[in-house]
Amino acid sequence: MNEYSDIKKELKKLISKGNELYKALGMYKEDRTNFFDFVSGYEGWYSKALSIVKQLLPDRVEDFIILYTNNKRKELCYSTYTISDALRMVEKGNCTPFVAITSFMRQIEILKACEDTFDSKLYNLKVLLQADVFDSEIDSAKHLKKKGFYRAAGAICGVVIEKHFSEVCKNRGIVIKKKSPTIADYNDALRDIVYDIVEWRKIQRLGDIRNLCDHSKDREPTLDEIEDLISGTEKVIKTIF
Repeated sequence: MNEYSDIKKELKKLISKGNELYKALGMYKEDRTNFFDFVSGYEGWYSKALSIVKQLLPDRVEDFIILYTNNKRKELCYSTYTISDALRMVEKGNCTPFVAITSFMRQIEILKACEDTFDSKLYNLKVLLQADVFDSEIDSAKHLKKKGFYRAAGAICGVVIEKHFSEVCKNRGIVIKKKSPTIADYNDALRDIVYDIVEWRKIQRLGDIRNLCDHSKDREPTLDEIEDLISGTEKVIKTIF
């Protein structure tokens, strides 16, 4: 997730830089020196900002671009004046570079919207990546089952359930004091908060089958039990959040 951590840092820097450039653009009428700071800094800001908008809010890319330049406009007026016009210091009637301040403010607001949605998008990405890993592990369990390695298949399913429940507890702020909680520990913690007693009983059985797989002195798990554990694990990771 380092790449996404870097994106978040860059996003914060761009919003901060955008606020500085916004102030410089606002000084157009009073101090042209500050305005030229906007001219010299905007293009680099725009390129980086557009790249992030494409990644985090692709549905707002067109809105972001048209605030910079509008190739479809039929005439230059107050409502069609763009940031590119300001950079070229185009003036016509009441249209001056200062008019572009509204468009630039909207670009900054789009960046802020990216920041607002960043954490949820990152969480969704994490869930998707984790789901891919779990699906791969369940496929491994199915393969071991076919080869007759029932205990190994059950052990894999048990680990998947525990990892998933660990994330569920973390996301819901549920604290389990035990250092290495089992399926039973998670099941008790989630009961009546995430699911009802009927679901609790089903998961309790999955935990019992998993324990049977982990203890070699007990009887061998049956094919039906392993198939129930595998299908139950698939249901847990896809329905309990």
